[in-house]
Amino acid sequence: MKTTMRLLSATLAILGSVPLAADEHHDAAHSWTYAGDSGPAHWGDMSAEFATCKLGEHQSPIDITGAAKADLPAIQFDYHDAPLKIVNNGHTIMVTVAPGSSITVGGKRYDLVQFHFHHPSEEKIAGRQYDMVAHLVHKDAAGQLAVVGVLLQGGGAANPLLDRLWSHLPAKVGEEQTVATISVNAKALLPQERGYYTFDGSLTTPPCSEGVTWFVLKQPLRVSAKEVEKFAAVYPNNARPVQPLNGRSLREAK
Repeated sequence: MKTTMRLLSATLAILGSVPLAADEHHDAAHSWTYAGDSGPAHWGDMSAEFATCKLGEHQSPIDITGAAKADLPAIQFDYHDAPLKIVNNGHTIMVTVAPGSSITVGGKRYDLVQFHFHHPSEEKIAGRQYDMVAHLVHKDAAGQLAVVGVLLQGGGAANPLLDRLWSHLPAKVGEEQTVATISVNAKALLPQERGYYTFDGSLTTPPCSEGVTWFVLKQPLRVSAKEVEKFAAVYPNNARPVQPLNGRSLREAK
């Protein structure tokens, strides 16, 4: 129960729907970065709240290699249009999704709550890093998290959703735009093939809470080079390095 509550609290903090406590963790929560003394190698030392970043055994992201093929259920995506709500939270560009969109895996439903982006990709496939990755964050009724990772590679046609998002890209930290007249649908971020890798992991940002189920789609999504460049102009590097597997089981849907 304590683990579930910690994960739920972390999700709410990521979403910005609850304020951080006014204690010694407040400054640390806002000052972590992706470089230097406040970068990933130091997250676990910045506050007691972030200790899992260095002590956790099932940390994300990972280099996905040697996954065992398994008879796994398909991910059933049920994504719907929602009003655009986009924010630059100081670590990424994040889109908060109105209730109604979800995935179902093996009869278990997870509701989509937000999606955000990293440049370059945090996950690697057999050592290969992609231009970007989209993380679609879901939670079930008990607050357990499931993240769908979609690898993004430049050199393709423009993606209609990214074009729409980037036209409202908040360049300033803390800037949020809500445009009720513009609809977004995360389905536009999904490749045609939906096969996936799955493993136990964590949030890839502080507090690095574990107990997160990961589904990384095997087929990358092609986007335009300009779309990658536009995000990179705001966030040149917001990717945590890959973490040790520590004997975790990696499975690949047939």
